[in-house]
Amino acid sequence: MSETFKESRIVFLFEAIQRGSMRAAADSLNIAPSAVSRQIALLEQELAIALIERHTRGIKPTEAGTLLLEYFREQRAHQGDLLSQLQQLRGLRSGTVRIALGEGFVSDLMEGPLTKFSVDYRDISTVLDVGGTDEVMRKVSEDEADMGLVFNPPPDSKIVSRMVSKQPVHAIVGPDFPLRGQPGPFKISEFLAYPLALNHATYGMRQILQLVEQTEKIRMTPNLTTNSFYILRQFVKLQLGVTFLPRFVVASELAAGELFALPVRQPILENAEAHLITRAGRKLSFAANKMQHYMASGMASLC
Repeated sequence: MSETFKESRIVFLFEAIQRGSMRAAADSLNIAPSAVSRQIALLEQELAIALIERHTRGIKPTEAGTLLLEYFREQRAHQGDLLSQLQQLRGLRSGTVRIALGEGFVSDLMEGPLTKFSVDYRDISTVLDVGGTDEVMRKVSEDEADMGLVFNPPPDSKIVSRMVSKQPVHAIVGPDFPLRGQPGPFKISEFLAYPLALNHATYGMRQILQLVEQTEKIRMTPNLTTNSFYILRQFVKLQLGVTFLPRFVVASELAAGELFALPVRQPILENAEAHLITRAGRKLSFAANKMQHYMASGMASLC
């Protein structure tokens, strides 16, 4: 193994893994596929260890390759943060903040801090990527996003929670739902007789309910499964059944009297949490740091 290696070669490995093949990486880099293969081979030679594995569906990183990609992402993130800090020292208030978030946080973010932030920092652009909990955590851990908003994230050594807010899960129902008007809180089992609309299993909300199923020894069979919180709300608005969400996700509908939140007596649901997350060890840029302050004071889900 050489005592040094050419760091510029890592970009070829990164592109090949991200895109799944040498040819796709070559197209992205506008070079020949053989050049991509050659650079990765030279990197493997310098490090004296295999970095990729070839499969019928493309290529995957070895354990060593994964370590190198993590190093590359961290170096790239540190460079971006450094440039942002240098801009700040020069008196510039510009940059980009990238936020990955669950769809349930979108209205809370846009109607609160994002509007004010956009006025106060016109030269800072914002990128919002919406996805399930698993996808949000991946984007944050791989520095594709500066920060993320997730509901009850699973433990991950690569992720730290900068803010945590208790956000109990309620049964969300329409005005004519049979249990509305009766004294609560209710048992989760009291809702099983009604049609259910739930998220896919990659969403934090569904993962909470799966844990409730195991704890309560019940089975929640959804009549509708979706990756859209809008569809969940519409399902209930049309009085087709019930769903389970924290109040901040349906705040405007609750205020308008279109939907109603019924309390559920279940410890897991009562202690659910919203998290603002970043990668462990990540130092936020000027733009991301400012956005975090606005989010902390302006989002109902983080209060």
